[in-house]
Amino acid sequence: MELTDDFVKNMIENCIPIHKFLGLELLEIRTDFAKVKVPFRPEVVGDIRSQRWHGGIITTIMDSVGGIVGGTHFSSLEDKMSTIDIRVDFLRPAHAEAIIVEGETLRLGSRILVTKMYAYLENDPQKTILAEGKAVYSFVRMKQEK
Repeated sequence: MELTDDFVKNMIENCIPIHKFLGLELLEIRTDFAKVKVPFRPEVVGDIRSQRWHGGIITTIMDSVGGIVGGTHFSSLEDKMSTIDIRVDFLRPAHAEAIIVEGETLRLGSRILVTKMYAYLENDPQKTILAEGKAVYSFVRMKQEK
């Protein structure tokens, strides 16, 4: 099976139920980097008084982006990855509009992947950081490279 850009985009957007539920759109992916957009809608509200994003939803998106970044290092579809730890610092409120989350590899060892992510509002030309995160994943290659 060939891992074309269309195949990867479809897998990320449509085959992972939480991504499909959130309406996650893969904007960019390359080795060590991923960028997604998630639209604002009533289901992501955490503060009903001000219609702001729920921090847990932002954390979920960041974890997903870290996972997508990890996927750029897979050597086969049998490789495995799971979250060990994630930390998110919320710096500003996320108002009622789509957010962009970008992530990149900080370190990839033989069994551990570390990523960093940050979120900003789609229509903010300055890309003011709303939240920044760092995650650690267990990363297992099922087929050893020769």
